[in-house]
Amino acid sequence: MLNYPDFNPVAFSLGPLKVHWYGITYLVGFLGCYLAARLRGARGYTSGWTAEQIGDLLFYVALGVVIGGRIGYTLFYAYTPEGQWLEWQNPLYIFQVWDGGMSFHGGLLGVLVAVALFAHKYKKRYFDVVDFSAVVVPIGLAAGRIGNFINGELWGKISTTLPWAMRLPCVNTRFTGGEYCRHVVNGYSLPRQPTQLYEFLLEGVVLFVVLFVFSMKPRPRMAASGLFALLYGCFRFAVEFVRLPDPQFGYLAFGWMTMGQILSLPLILIGIVLLALAYRRKESAGTG
Repeated sequence: MLNYPDFNPVAFSLGPLKVHWYGITYLVGFLGCYLAARLRGARGYTSGWTAEQIGDLLFYVALGVVIGGRIGYTLFYAYTPEGQWLEWQNPLYIFQVWDGGMSFHGGLLGVLVAVALFAHKYKKRYFDVVDFSAVVVPIGLAAGRIGNFINGELWGKISTTLPWAMRLPCVNTRFTGGEYCRHVVNGYSLPRQPTQLYEFLLEGVVLFVVLFVFSMKPRPRMAASGLFALLYGCFRFAVEFVRLPDPQFGYLAFGWMTMGQILSLPLILIGIVLLALAYRRKESAGTG
């Protein structure tokens, strides 16, 4: 078993301003997406994209991620344990970003809207932009999961057999008295599966490698978008089996289905539909 290194969520302070690692990982993710997009252009995997357009697209996507992610979290997850929606109790909750809370599915919807605005501005076909973005988005997802790990959140179920399961420090730390420290042995919680790292590997590393290799070869328009949606949905659905359900919801169906799985099912279906349409129509992937 491993002991979780109790990171300080605050990277550094500038007077009263505290800079959190979570925010830094978002910046790293956006920068990584930008550099990967530029690399794809330099290697000749895409055409018709200028450095200015890539930078502008990153700005649009960043707004979509932050605004959509926060709205999505407020709509899908911001409930009290009694099932009351926090927005009814505090209409300003959605703006309290320092309280944390970002939803991938909300962020994805925000990105799709932002991409539509970008495509309209630059007169590009919508799915050319979505395909182009889908290949590099996993870098941002990977950075976000590292942020979750540093924050010490979104842990998995207890496992006393996995050698990489992690015990959380439960004495005089931010975990003391929390849901993860209900059972304490020698000052540590029972070992839990590091599901943030599972998602880092699957939604980040594996998804990026598959999409990058896939995009190196000719493929029809919408194929990259469909493959992204299908694989992300499957990876997230699978990890949810070993991740703790959201405490405000618990299991929502069949004694095992979580909110994350319910929100991932449409992605899986959309991915299948997009791939079927892409290979049926066999339209050129354009500049994506």
